[in-house]
Amino acid sequence: MVVGPEAPLCDGLADMLIEQNIPCFGPTSELANLEGSKLHAKEIMKHVGVPTADFNILDEASDIEAALGEYSDNPWVIKRDVLAGGKGVVVTENFAEAKQFIQDSIATDGKILLEEFLPGEEASMLVVMDGSGYVCLPPSQDHKRVFDGDNGPNTGGMGAYCPAPVVTEEVHQKVVSNIVSPMFDYLSNCQTPYRGVLYVGLMITEKGDPNVVEFNVRFGDPECQITLPLIKTDLFQLLMHSASDSLKDLDVEFHDASALTVVLASEGYPAAPVKGRGISGLESTIPVIEIGSSWVNFAGVKHSGGDYLASGGRVLSCSAMSDSLAKAAKLAYELMATIELEGGHFRSDIGGKAL
Repeated sequence: MVVGPEAPLCDGLADMLIEQNIPCFGPTSELANLEGSKLHAKEIMKHVGVPTADFNILDEASDIEAALGEYSDNPWVIKRDVLAGGKGVVVTENFAEAKQFIQDSIATDGKILLEEFLPGEEASMLVVMDGSGYVCLPPSQDHKRVFDGDNGPNTGGMGAYCPAPVVTEEVHQKVVSNIVSPMFDYLSNCQTPYRGVLYVGLMITEKGDPNVVEFNVRFGDPECQITLPLIKTDLFQLLMHSASDSLKDLDVEFHDASALTVVLASEGYPAAPVKGRGISGLESTIPVIEIGSSWVNFAGVKHSGGDYLASGGRVLSCSAMSDSLAKAAKLAYELMATIELEGGHFRSDIGGKAL
């Protein structure tokens, strides 16, 4: 069984399946806490020696204004210590906004992380692993901010492309040697080895040094939509080998291609998305995912009475794969132009840093 969302993993679904001798692609609840608790992830990074931003833990007894003063030279990076659907992080230069978010989060969660701001360019690396080995999937770049030019609040992701050229061969080697390999050594020696995918959120500095921004314990959305199509090897075999601790016996190949996806969001997303509006322009046929093709991935979509309705903030994504990133972008945006959702919005600059 492949467990997709993080919440069931944190709640112990993989543990239950393993107890019943059912092969499971997804970590146990103890290891899923890498995503379930930002503080726990930081403690593991510190223990293993993985490069990441300095941080403070704030609670009811903390002097919030004094803590903010320690990081006043840069925007404040504030992270809730709970699962928040990709919207538990605030990056702001506004003191009042930062203080209010900290106060509200402490009142709700009991504590919060205040992090050092790391300038650079973000990227993501999905690593499939088990107790025997690991496979790094092609690096991608997500677009977290809701509007063009990286403006507006953070979201779960408004689009992505793969591979991301910011992860050069030299940077890739650093990611593997400084982050992936040490984490594998740690996770493979736990009582139950990590079997699943480890999402490594990266910040690449101007000097080309990768730092970990976050760990997730599942395929990222929207990174998944453009990373998995680039896997040439049978996906079932990859997942099954991981679930059965035999990744070392599998030779994984990738397509020599690029992929890009653009997310269509409901009006008001991410703060207060409008739901229930009709979506038109969708094909009813199942697409063939191959080089030179484009397709739609549903997310917050409901099928009711023969109509497609928006049922969430991020409604769907238009994805494409081609022999160049420019061609993939053209195909994805051409497909997006055929879909209509009143008040819907999407970014027009996905992949812009690489084009």
